[in-house]
Amino acid sequence: MVHPIVKSFATSNELSVSLAKLVTELSAKSIEAHDRFTVGISGGSLPKLLGADLKHRKDIKWDKWEVFFCDERIVPLDHEDSNYFVCKNELFDHVPIPPEKIHTIKPELASDNDPKNEEEATDPVSVEYEQQLIDVFAKASSIKFPLFDLLLLGVGPDGHTCSLFPGHPLLDENVLWVAYIGDSPKPPPKRVTLTLPVVNHARNVAFVATGSGKQDILYQIFEDPSSNLPSQLVKPVNGKLYWFLDDAASSKLNLAK
Repeated sequence: MVHPIVKSFATSNELSVSLAKLVTELSAKSIEAHDRFTVGISGGSLPKLLGADLKHRKDIKWDKWEVFFCDERIVPLDHEDSNYFVCKNELFDHVPIPPEKIHTIKPELASDNDPKNEEEATDPVSVEYEQQLIDVFAKASSIKFPLFDLLLLGVGPDGHTCSLFPGHPLLDENVLWVAYIGDSPKPPPKRVTLTLPVVNHARNVAFVATGSGKQDILYQIFEDPSSNLPSQLVKPVNGKLYWFLDDAASSKLNLAK
């Protein structure tokens, strides 16, 4: 059983500093172990919290980073709904990660036709993005799932994470690395997402959640394991699980201070 490491902070600034410290440590450890740092980033409020302190760090070998997105909306990369666009503004524009190591979707490949049924979880965009992961992770050996050094996740008010939503058939996907979803209950509807097995094979997974609007769902996640919310299904097989919260979000949780 995975025992999460839960941290709660009085301010978002304190959270950002602690999160940056973890990222910096994992980056150094990963680069020492295998000469690169593979990281997946989510959208929402996470990029701003991630970049606030991290972009000022001078002790990171940015050229060793390989960046992917835990999920992405199928919109142009300069669209305000694009997770890449948000991350670019909050982090990438401020640090020297080589552009070719920031792996984005190719939204121009999007099919005009949705899959004929909900069990067809692929689209040209998701197929191409999965190939990018294969090129990075499977060059040296045949592996069933990629082993990310760190995945940074958010959590929605409904308990979704990545673009994995409660009760959706994609929660049962166990072959694909990247899946297409054409009926996201949260707009925009067309997205690609890492699948649950990929998330659970990561060496480290860190959730970030802030604000009083997350109180109720966090209470459900931590206190009602029978809910089977997507966020609750994140249980790294051999990795560590972190939660970075602010006190407004964690106020209903019984956390040791």
